Amino acid sequence: MSPSKIEELIERYNNGKASPEEVDLVETWYLNYRSTSKPIPAGVLEEDQKDSLNQIIGQIKNKPSGINWQQLSIAASILILLTTGLLFHFIKNEPARQAVAKNVGKPDLSPGGNKAILTLSNGQSIVLNGATNGILAKQGNTDINKVSSGAISYQGTSNMAPADAVIYNTATTPRGGQFQFILSDGTKVWLNSASSIKFPVAFNGNERKVELTGEAYFEVAHDAKRPFRVISNQQQVEVLGTHFNINAYSDEDVINTTLLEGSVKVTSANTAITIVPGQQAQFKDGKINVATVNADDAVAWKNGLFNFNDSSIEEVMKQLSRWYDVDIKYEGQLPSRRFSGEISRNVNASQILDILSFKKIHYRIEGKSIIVMP
Repeated sequence: MSPSKIEELIERYNNGKASPEEVDLVETWYLNYRSTSKPIPAGVLEEDQKDSLNQIIGQIKNKPSGINWQQLSIAASILILLTTGLLFHFIKNEPARQAVAKNVGKPDLSPGGNKAILTLSNGQSIVLNGATNGILAKQGNTDINKVSSGAISYQGTSNMAPADAVIYNTATTPRGGQFQFILSDGTKVWLNSASSIKFPVAFNGNERKVELTGEAYFEVAHDAKRPFRVISNQQQVEVLGTHFNINAYSDEDVINTTLLEGSVKVTSANTAITIVPGQQAQFKDGKINVATVNADDAVAWKNGLFNFNDSSIEEVMKQLSRWYDVDIKYEGQLPSRRFSGEISRNVNASQILDILSFKKIHYRIEGKSIIVMP
């Protein structure tokens, strides 16, 4: 069976479209193989797979499950030539300790965490990672608190400032950082790595407006009288109260706005499109297209996961660069490879890179650089 056919079948498994016989074999094999709690050394993986697979086939033959053995042989081929998709599917919940054990003594990169800098209206900067709970600063009639959940919360005190005295703050996450904010109206914002958001400490007037670069997930507090607007590059998103994600990194060709709940109006120049849950507005070259997507994929980062959906090696590496605070360099002519699946963001970079190596993508880590090689 050709590698392309094998990868198609693996993709079917990850998408829940594999036959019951294939699912039975794959999952039984995996549980048996992983119960050994062994790391997965690349050099011996294939031989281990063959040995353990033969044992499992013998066990399944005795099960009265009506297995189609032609399909079973296909599934066996999949396992013997295991590729990235299936590894992503299972390793996303693997303990990080296995990655550590596997790469002892090798250069590695630790995952990112809750890191951000808050810049006040007077130019003062507050480093938020490591800040103690309680009031961090006061802006006008608004207290800036770090609450027990770790988020930064804006809470009004007495009479609010007049509408013509708007005070702005800017929150910025570095590469390798993320942070959560609760704005004065109760809107929750999760800011991804290498991103920033500028917002008023108190929303006055007839609208609520913020400016975003990078990526953020919003849970907007409902207010029928004051629409909430997000400005990013040449695009504006307008809602009254809903859940959505905006990916607007400057090094990406497309600004993606993905809706999880409610409705969103996306506007650029003279074009305005309203999307519904499960749709994504894709803004590129002044045009907005709408696609039906799995909205959960867009917020995988917020839930602690990398999500790759038929992604190129360059697309994968952009995500790793932001989360591990590392530069990416390429050597030689890389083969054309696509990657699908999910894996925890709470693992060292080497564990993800080792998975990629099963698709003949090789690497080395030098300081704060990952060198990608064919």
